[in-house]
Amino acid sequence: MQVKPLDLGTKELMDIYYLMRLGRAIEDRLNLLYKGGRLPGAIYLGTGQEAIEIGASYALEQGDVLAPTHRDMMSQLPRGITPREVFLQHYARAGSLTHGKGEDNYQGDLKRGTFATVSMLPDFYPVAAGAALAFKLRREKRVAMAYCGEGSTSVGDWHEAINVASVLNLPVVFVVINNGYAYSTPVYKEMKVANVADRACAYAIPGIIVDGNDIIECYQETKKAVERAREGGGPTLIEAKTMRMRGHAGHDPATYVAKDIIDLWTERDPIVRFENYLTERGLLNEESKKEVVGRVNEAVEDAVNFAEQSPYPEGKEAVGDVYAA
Repeated sequence: MQVKPLDLGTKELMDIYYLMRLGRAIEDRLNLLYKGGRLPGAIYLGTGQEAIEIGASYALEQGDVLAPTHRDMMSQLPRGITPREVFLQHYARAGSLTHGKGEDNYQGDLKRGTFATVSMLPDFYPVAAGAALAFKLRREKRVAMAYCGEGSTSVGDWHEAINVASVLNLPVVFVVINNGYAYSTPVYKEMKVANVADRACAYAIPGIIVDGNDIIECYQETKKAVERAREGGGPTLIEAKTMRMRGHAGHDPATYVAKDIIDLWTERDPIVRFENYLTERGLLNEESKKEVVGRVNEAVEDAVNFAEQSPYPEGKEAVGDVYAA
């Protein structure tokens, strides 16, 4: 890790640590609830991806927009999505952001600059490019950011979105979370190029590779790309190399991943690495760590209880806020 974080003080570093811990705790609880048959739908977890999901999102400012995937719940935490809202959505309750409708993982809030997530990837790359075009036409110093996995870089929409963003010099940051597998297909069976970021040169834009388990590096490089876009420098493609430490979805045991690969990436746990970073700089000790973990556990427990006690939407509400083309 780099010794000097880019414009991150003690408060920001501890805020990031809390968000990483919170994201992991929410997903751990969702996994237990799903395995226990207490959730009505599916789960798509980003365990092990906390550094890039939170680090990149944290680099955005108020007024910017984020277009995450169905696996990127944690990326919405820096934007203000709360644990209660996450669990209300998974329990399909009336008070959720979608009022009890839609897929468990499809939620967002435009007021907080987050598009409702989708799993049809990379459908949000063109959407983010479109948002960036609107910002440019309105001469607003705002930035759009979109996430996708490495598997979706084989889809035509991905290339079209990057090409348009490049040609029009749009204020957008494209983040590819290279987590090793497109469902069960390993990277070497997905593409011939060694790095997704190598493709950036074909569109005459910067292509950056970051350690997807190092939150300082993820934040710093994304922050540079965000500010470059904001000042008229155009788009950047960022590839974060990390590992999806769970299966594609809750039902998937990921038996196609060799144990030595899991062991290797377990040693690179992004939360443990960040804890070591904070400890080395005198910002974290056993007492302060216990305090953060306590706040996280309290927030998750409150959110689960709140969601379970919240009402379902009434039948007549099923036709509200529903649109067809």
